[in-house]
Amino acid sequence: MDDDTSSVRLEAWSEGDAGLLRALNAPESMGHLGGPETEEQLVRRHRRYVGMSADGTGAGRMFRIVLLPEEVVVGSIGFWAQTWDGEAVYETGWAVLPGFQGRGLATAATRAVVAEARAAGLHRHLHAFPSADNAASNAVCRKAGFELLGERDFEYPPGNPMRCNDWRFDLG
Repeated sequence: MDDDTSSVRLEAWSEGDAGLLRALNAPESMGHLGGPETEEQLVRRHRRYVGMSADGTGAGRMFRIVLLPEEVVVGSIGFWAQTWDGEAVYETGWAVLPGFQGRGLATAATRAVVAEARAAGLHRHLHAFPSADNAASNAVCRKAGFELLGERDFEYPPGNPMRCNDWRFDLG
């Protein structure tokens, strides 16, 4: 696996990132995730992200993705504790603003978040669950070195059933 992350830097999610979350909530970005969220849902998500980034327990973190050398914020990524098939694992998810997609930035950020999850050290595996029909996100998993375990039924957001691929990265 090529583990080049030099095109991006991850910075802890902060109070000032609410506007980024709103920008990432565009219909073209949320098509595989049940559609755009309401303002109330965004406010709750932002509070959760800020809290995760302030938590030093290793249970997870959210980041803004900064494009280098331009120093432009282009998206978000994170990892969080989850129980999957009875195992304590990390889960990851990302979003890149439409104008910056297709440039390998999500893959670089995913490689960087693998290093963050490994350093946090609580769980052996990091999973990603992109929609089975989301070719771009499945390509990110493949290029970042995740192993495809197969298709699974998933619910995201709550109440929205979807078919996803279960990708796993061994952090050990």
